[in-house]
Amino acid sequence: MERPGPSDGSDVSGPDPQLAVTMGFTGFGKKARTFDLEAMFEQTRRTAEEMNREKELRRQNEDLEPTSSGSNVARACSKSSSRDTSSSESDESSDSSDDELIGPPLPLKMVEEPVNPMEEGVLGSLPPPLAEDVEEEDDDDGDSEEEENPVRKIPDSHEITLKHGTKTVSALGLDPSGARLVTGGYDYDVKFWDFAGMDASFKAFRSLQPCECHQIKSLQYSNTGDMILVVSGSSQAKVIDRDGFEVMECIKGDQYIVDMANTKGHTAMLHTGSWHPKIKGEFMTCSNDATVRTWEVENPKKQKSVFKPRTMQGKKVIPTTCTYSRDGNLIAAASACQNGSIQIWDRNLTVHPKFHYKQAHDPGTDTSCVTFSYDGTVLASRGGDDTLKLWDIRQFNKPLFSASGLPTMFPMTDCCFSPDDKLIVTGTSVQRGCGSGKLVFFERRTFQRVYEIDITDASVVRCLWHPKLNQIMVGTGNGLAKVYYDPSKSQRGAKLCVVKTQRKAKQAETLTQDYIITRKLLAWSLCHTSVFFSSVLLSHKPEPPVAGPGRGGRVGTHGGTLSSYIVKNIALDKTDDSNPREAILRHAKAAEDNPYWVSPAYSK
Repeated sequence: MERPGPSDGSDVSGPDPQLAVTMGFTGFGKKARTFDLEAMFEQTRRTAEEMNREKELRRQNEDLEPTSSGSNVARACSKSSSRDTSSSESDESSDSSDDELIGPPLPLKMVEEPVNPMEEGVLGSLPPPLAEDVEEEDDDDGDSEEEENPVRKIPDSHEITLKHGTKTVSALGLDPSGARLVTGGYDYDVKFWDFAGMDASFKAFRSLQPCECHQIKSLQYSNTGDMILVVSGSSQAKVIDRDGFEVMECIKGDQYIVDMANTKGHTAMLHTGSWHPKIKGEFMTCSNDATVRTWEVENPKKQKSVFKPRTMQGKKVIPTTCTYSRDGNLIAAASACQNGSIQIWDRNLTVHPKFHYKQAHDPGTDTSCVTFSYDGTVLASRGGDDTLKLWDIRQFNKPLFSASGLPTMFPMTDCCFSPDDKLIVTGTSVQRGCGSGKLVFFERRTFQRVYEIDITDASVVRCLWHPKLNQIMVGTGNGLAKVYYDPSKSQRGAKLCVVKTQRKAKQAETLTQDYIITRKLLAWSLCHTSVFFSSVLLSHKPEPPVAGPGRGGRVGTHGGTLSSYIVKNIALDKTDDSNPREAILRHAKAAEDNPYWVSPAYSK
């Protein structure tokens, strides 16, 4: 089938504009450009030969003496330029015979590029650098100084205070995005704070008691931010969602079984817990039953694996804290035990620990926290012996550094690393009325005490430095949760709620109607008021409530229903119907004297 075309003799000057509009192509009907590959390859080969020839000339000029280098370079440049001009003329003459220019445009000639004095051998000193370059170098020096001094990155210029309650804030948790903060304390309460939804009043939007009458010891958001691990003084950990609804509860084990590996769960009080940093739905808990157990959210009826800390002699020791490494693959659990030792296991090997350092802290004291650095090579431990120690897990035979004089009176006093891994932060405890609790900063490289922040007149129990917000959250012993930030260094978080004004309380609105009182209306109201009072005076005294079973059709005070009245009368009836014959003969004389029921029926 042939396509319909224009009739013979018609003048076709170009594409039909109506057809181009209909098809939707702006350049409909134009001729496509064609490329000759052989010509393109030939032109590329010619260009490469010219560049190689110029490199050989430059190498010969460098080998000559410096005195004759200038004339030789000029002569070589003139020769190359004449050669280039001749070749370009020959190219143009050959290309002019073609109908169209085929291939990409020719590259710029080497002689047209700016001359580099170092390459061409030009004598003389170089010009001085511009002022802008000097200023850029000064700015770089200032940035390097700021990077070398990590104290300048501490966000402590501003703070806000969140009122949790009156008792110790023993747990803090912040989701990965930094939008919500959750606090828990000795008052059994867990409170939720939304930075984007709060105003300057700083009030929690939800409060609940997920573990009833057990103190909250640890709160942590999962790596996806949709679940919260709640560890309390009970033997069963719970997982709740972002809104506080329960997702799962770990099963309780059998406390009468000797081998704790054969039970399905913990049998004694919990200490702390931690989410796996990579695997969704896996977390870990440690307990007074001398075990560290890993769990899965999908299987709350039994733990996944059991780690049993032991002394060198094989005796049980109670783990007081546990954590995952940053990658979660090589190191599965780190546990500091009541004999002062630190034990680290491989995640897939539950029998023997990979690292074991005995008496890392004083025996008889509870190590309250162990945490890994962001690079995963250093471990920090906060001991109950008022010390903070730094360990290299690649050489786990002695601590790298140790700092003393850090009093602690709580079994959950923790420590954390700064987002750039250059600082280590921990809190100190004080007796009530004997000073103020402090947040102490140590430099990781030298372990020098570089900075301190006075928090409040109570102990500092919890501290958390969020890497995304660059804000520091602190939990204290007097029921406060403080957030430290810097408007220029921090992101979102507390900055969102401090700018919002406090909402005013809405007062109840009442609709009032104005009345117009005329002379006739006033006279009418006075008349009716006098009649009302006269009727009240002439009325009789109200009847008192009926006492007893009731009379005159009025029900007594025992109840307002007929059923209650009948029940009460039945209960008051003392007649004995144990002998039915005597009960019937009791009414024989009355029936004989006044025959009403039986005798008239049989009279006819």
